[in-house]
Amino acid sequence: MTFNPNASLDPSQVTDVRGRSVGGRGLAIGGGTVGLILTIAYLLLGGNPADLGIGTENPAIVEPGNSALSTECRTGQDANARADCRIVGYVNSVQAFWRTEFDRVGERYQNSNTVLYTDAVNTGCGGATSQVGPFYCPNDQRVYLDLGFFDELQSRFGARGGPFAEAYVVAHEYAHHVQDLTGMLSGSSRGQGAEGGSVRTELQADCLAGVWANHAASTGFLQPLTQNDIAEALDAASSVGDDRIQSQIQGQVNPETWTHGSSAQRQHWFLTGYEQGTTAECDTFSGPI
Repeated sequence: MTFNPNASLDPSQVTDVRGRSVGGRGLAIGGGTVGLILTIAYLLLGGNPADLGIGTENPAIVEPGNSALSTECRTGQDANARADCRIVGYVNSVQAFWRTEFDRVGERYQNSNTVLYTDAVNTGCGGATSQVGPFYCPNDQRVYLDLGFFDELQSRFGARGGPFAEAYVVAHEYAHHVQDLTGMLSGSSRGQGAEGGSVRTELQADCLAGVWANHAASTGFLQPLTQNDIAEALDAASSVGDDRIQSQIQGQVNPETWTHGSSAQRQHWFLTGYEQGTTAECDTFSGPI
């Protein structure tokens, strides 16, 4: 996967606060290694720190980040050369698609800013550390991402990685923003379990990420996707399935505690969105999943 080298990036959609210290008390995650990984399993790709009842003190507002992205991430060529510029490109492409999609049905899409941080950050959902993985906070309608997560995706969860694995993560988080704007996020039950509302919400986000992937090249930011790109996304989706994580951590699988869906389900719904290319095929709230 490569970016169109002549594409113009909009770095204002990403706030870079990497390297800044977090004022006040940050999120504390206890329980040792197992507790940490279980927390990651819950929050990974769409979790909300407030759902766990942690980090809920009033946080400081994220201030404007440094100006490096605005001067160094200007074109698709920059996105092909730098990891942080690549995230800018993904964010631009995803939001360009959803803006067009909302316009098509007579609705208005509101941009969501992605905050790049290192180690810890204050959010509208409370303080968070990079240990929770990427997440969308509905309270401030922002996506939070520590780029070190992509190394964790490979070293801890066994994903093969790759640029489009990163694209899948970004698209999944922005799918939660779409759900938020359309009322699906607050209107759905967040109960656990293989058939619960949390799993259905996450699988719909996977499907919506796939819909974007179908139209990614049409946004003008990306070159046409290859089968290898889609394989990277499917591999990332599989690596964070509840069954795979539980098997690695606990040595057994307990569907009653699932929050995101199995590896097979996550792959299925991303592929459904990608192959069909329409949000109408992403109704995970009706019928079997």
